[in-house]
Amino acid sequence: MQHIDKIFKLHNILRDRRTPITGKAIQEQLECSRATRDRIINYMRERLYAPIVYDKNRNGFYYDHDHAQHPYELPGLWFNAQELQALLACQHLLANVSGGILQDEIAQLQNRLEKLLRLSPGVAKLEIGKFKILNQASRHHNDSVFLNLATALFNSKRLQISYHARSDNRHSQRDVSPQTLVRYRDNWYLDAWCHLRGQLRSFAVDRIALVALLEQSADIIATEQLQQHFAESYGIFSGSAKHLAVLNFSADRARWVADERWHPQQQSQWLDDGRYQLSIPFNDHRELLMDILKHGAEVEVVAPAFLVEAVREQVAAMRRIYSGG
Repeated sequence: MQHIDKIFKLHNILRDRRTPITGKAIQEQLECSRATRDRIINYMRERLYAPIVYDKNRNGFYYDHDHAQHPYELPGLWFNAQELQALLACQHLLANVSGGILQDEIAQLQNRLEKLLRLSPGVAKLEIGKFKILNQASRHHNDSVFLNLATALFNSKRLQISYHARSDNRHSQRDVSPQTLVRYRDNWYLDAWCHLRGQLRSFAVDRIALVALLEQSADIIATEQLQQHFAESYGIFSGSAKHLAVLNFSADRARWVADERWHPQQQSQWLDDGRYQLSIPFNDHRELLMDILKHGAEVEVVAPAFLVEAVREQVAAMRRIYSGG
């Protein structure tokens, strides 16, 4: 059926009105001819079972809610053309971000949306290829593990996981109460209460080898406590911020960094010589150190002293590697 936009618009008109609306007024609001108006009304009556009634005395159309248990709504999934296009774009982006998770389900929904969009006359073809996500350093993970994590999260159930930590290369088995699934730098992490350690922890989903749903209900941590623990420090590392990194970026690099948000509580200022100073709260310096080093000589670490020394050690180690050149 063509004229999806007009069906959607007429439905909103009739749903929100308390009095009948004339046929001429419908034509004006839908910007259509009388013949098109009649085809739309007939289609809605016959195919969508819309309770559209014509009142001869008041010369207008209205929804008859007197003989219905609930206000009438269009059946199924109804969007106007612009909303369909936007939703299709979002589905395409989701398919790229998820890395295969629910790929078949997303494809089915996308196919249905495309069919609905084709019914809208005058709508330009949506070229999905014009939307692109470039993943960098994303790691492979087991989709069934992810789905089990999501199931436990939504149902507030505990999990038993087998975990292989990169930090110390150790394997462990532990029960956890999932709190949040986090997409960070193209990879998924599970924020959870670890019953083995009695602490909040973050687990890289790609390092979870096995997962089993437990019957026990998960321990739910207050949102404020989660925010304080996971979002106060820099990057993926949790815990209260104990240090403040002060970084001076060159005037050239500042054109990029000044527009970036490294941390919700960052502070910044422009220096008299054109450099840009960025101050960032952090707890564990490892991830911050990697981000500093990628800017090379375009950034100077001012404080704290141990972070300055960590950069010096890395520079010295690189000098030893490349000294033969």
